[in-house]
Amino acid sequence: MLPTKVESEQIDEYLYYLQQNYSSASDSYFKFTVFSLRFAYRMEGLNEKYIALPSIKREKKLPVVLSKEEVRRLLVAPKLLKHRVLIGLLYGCGLRCFEARNITIPDIDFDRMVLHVRQGKGKKDRYVPLSIILVNLIKEYLLLENPELWLFNGRPNGRAGGDFDSRYSNRGIRWAVRQAANQARIIKSMSVHTLRHTFATHLLEDGLDIISIKDLLGHSRIDATLIYLHVAQYYKIKSFSPLDTLYDANNKSSSTPFDHSSPCNLLNHILKCACCSKSGHLFSWADNAVAQHRWRETKCGE
Repeated sequence: MLPTKVESEQIDEYLYYLQQNYSSASDSYFKFTVFSLRFAYRMEGLNEKYIALPSIKREKKLPVVLSKEEVRRLLVAPKLLKHRVLIGLLYGCGLRCFEARNITIPDIDFDRMVLHVRQGKGKKDRYVPLSIILVNLIKEYLLLENPELWLFNGRPNGRAGGDFDSRYSNRGIRWAVRQAANQARIIKSMSVHTLRHTFATHLLEDGLDIISIKDLLGHSRIDATLIYLHVAQYYKIKSFSPLDTLYDANNKSSSTPFDHSSPCNLLNHILKCACCSKSGHLFSWADNAVAQHRWRETKCGE
């Protein structure tokens, strides 16, 4: 029976069964089912059924971002200079995977120290600045490898499978980044796009405004760039835990005297410690209980 002839209640029951009870139905399969039904209803003019179908909300996940120390380890991990240049461009210019493999030698302007990213997402060109470190690395790579057109050459023409030109393949770029991450002992779940997220986050933390970052990334809307505001530690006063101010330990201007006993209780060195009796001994919770009991007995005896 055609889905347009099925009652709405039966469609709802099937979607519920698909989402809740069918173990092999992934979120993607469920979404394609809903979209297919919507398309069929729209083509048949059944607008009331189209509206009745459940809406699908996208998951809101923050991107994985590497620290600067992790990026340093990642850059020196590859043995091949080609892979170091590749990772340097992905991070240093915030490139997408296909943008990196499409770089030609004329796209690199060494005098102006910019990279011309041609036909990025949305068929848009943009310029991104090149670091002097990356410029020197690329020059050394060009002298050693002597590529003809594409900056990153792949296998010769006529190979089986993949892209039938001399560019480095998407699979090759993903493999190079994955191998470098393993060698650098990065335990975060990262991909090629993680370097683009890291590029934007580090720029924000270093003080670049969000509009400039949007242009460097080639985003058509600012909404896509604003997500990095939730990741970056870019404020003049960096984020801190409320535990830092719970005991008012760092507030020297406070009129209330700081009580050392509360944090000492928390840190398990009651009775004698570096901040109380200059002894520096650490006591267990059991020792603390005994010490407090003896202290109470002494007070009661007084």
